[in-house]
Amino acid sequence: MQWEGRKYKLISTDNFDSFMKALGVGLITRKAANAVTPTVELRKDGDEYNLVTSSTFKTTEMKFKPGEEFEEDRADGAKVKSVCTFEGNTLKQVQKAPDGLEVTYVREFGPEEMKAVMTAKDVTCTRVYKVQ
Repeated sequence: MQWEGRKYKLISTDNFDSFMKALGVGLITRKAANAVTPTVELRKDGDEYNLVTSSTFKTTEMKFKPGEEFEEDRADGAKVKSVCTFEGNTLKQVQKAPDGLEVTYVREFGPEEMKAVMTAKDVTCTRVYKVQ
């Protein structure tokens, strides 16, 4: 896929604070997360993918094989189970927490930008990233 290894830097965000509130993220962490402009990069190694989100605040890596459930730590520290699938240039992630909260992330990779639409409860957040 042509967008593997490309770095995308956050340029705009809409409703991110409300999205983090829906996840139960505390005020101090939300303030810090709102203040940074992370870079996202999708890497492939064999049949495994690694989605790296890095900023001055924190760097996270999400390693997965499409269609296979895996465990990850959500931004608020909750241990959740996720499944990622690809449809063309779109990476869809469904994340389920032990408390029943389901969160979806739809990341659409393009030649110039990556758009991430995240939904938790009745809150939707859109973040747009530009190729660096």
